[in-house]
Amino acid sequence: MNRDQVIAEFRAAEALLEGHFILSSGLRSSTFLQCAKVLKDPRRAARLAAAVVAKVPDDLRSAVSAVVSPAMGGIIAGYEVARELGVDSMFVERPTGTFELRRGFALTPGQKVFMMEDVITTGLSSREAIAAIEAAGGEVIAGGCLVDRSNGTADIGVPLFSLLAIDVPTYEASKLPPELAAIPPVKPGSRAAA
Repeated sequence: MNRDQVIAEFRAAEALLEGHFILSSGLRSSTFLQCAKVLKDPRRAARLAAAVVAKVPDDLRSAVSAVVSPAMGGIIAGYEVARELGVDSMFVERPTGTFELRRGFALTPGQKVFMMEDVITTGLSSREAIAAIEAAGGEVIAGGCLVDRSNGTADIGVPLFSLLAIDVPTYEASKLPPELAAIPPVKPGSRAAA
């Protein structure tokens, strides 16, 4: 799946939004890709997951025995990637502000894990999810996401395979360009802004 095809999937799902958005990181942006909307169609989700998996080299793909995603945004993407790989899907969540495995999910010591996100902007939540997976005994050997908003600059500590790498400028709330400051902000994501 090439860049234009991925963008077409987001447009078809009305998931490519323009305006003034508050990202999970607290940064502001004029563009938001709403992965929850693009993943609501199971057929589309399966196509996108298959495209992510196709980017992963065979040696890594064959070593993975579980996919773990951060809740909430990564759960559907992670599930579909796990289905494509034929392995278990789990997720970490933040019941007290720090990611952890719950709900009876468990990893065996050294179990090879693929960490799957929906969107990566700074890589912070991915690194936090990876730390939780490692604390639970897993070894994260690679990560993936549908959209890499850092355009390849986010470092999550393992190889990252993204379906779409884009460079969308982000701003601190106190440093907005006038055209963005003139638009009321909205928070479309799943987490409260930092």
